[in-house]
Amino acid sequence: MRVADRSVLKLIRMWLETAVVEQQTEGQPPKVSRSKTGTPQGGVISPLLSNIYLHWFDKVFHRADGPAQWANAKLVRYADDFVVLARYQSRQLTDFIESKLEQWMNLKLNPEKTRVVHLRHSGASLDFLGYTFRYDRSGSGRPAYLKVFPSKKALLKQRAAVRALTHSRFGFKPVPVLMQDLNRSLQGWAAYFSFGHPGEAYRNLNYYAQQRLRIHLRRRSQRPHRAPEGVSLYAHLRDLGLRYLTLPRRSGRLFT
Repeated sequence: MRVADRSVLKLIRMWLETAVVEQQTEGQPPKVSRSKTGTPQGGVISPLLSNIYLHWFDKVFHRADGPAQWANAKLVRYADDFVVLARYQSRQLTDFIESKLEQWMNLKLNPEKTRVVHLRHSGASLDFLGYTFRYDRSGSGRPAYLKVFPSKKALLKQRAAVRALTHSRFGFKPVPVLMQDLNRSLQGWAAYFSFGHPGEAYRNLNYYAQQRLRIHLRRRSQRPHRAPEGVSLYAHLRDLGLRYLTLPRRSGRLFT
């Protein structure tokens, strides 16, 4: 619509048509594929192209005749992933979203990720950007609060990263270096997931990292590695350099 420079358009086309390389199991060559539509999954340019294109969806959503006005709806978008918040999810609202994206912009909604969620309903939850949003009741009799915590998918992904870092193929790596790599991964994950109520996920990862390190240290030598007498495994790994995940100093709850 705005760029007529052929070299720039060619560069964008090359980004869109670039190959996607997926690593296979050991001993098998990587899988190379090219998608005929959309942007390459995981491509570094995909979020930028999504923001440039979907900027126009933001514009029509918030203009004078858009649902931000007549439905008092809120749009929260990150690249091509978005959530529309409204007290009443009317048919007019869903028709507006579908028509603008699928007809006006010639995009296709993912049916597996597109749904209407009423968070006030029992057992209802929403996953967005690695977080799960759910209303829970407080045990002290206070009103229900919006609980925000790392999603199950995000937790499993980080557990897989911990498992990879403590794999037997890294038995050659000095323990301080191994701890440094593991701490970098865990602390980076915790920095993003420090909002809301991450305590249960933190405890899960702390225990999993502890057990993976116990196994890893035992198989590094013919003589099984053990903690010094009178020292717990928790304290021993901490002395070796493991930084356990701890809750942020301020982790407030959202009440309604």
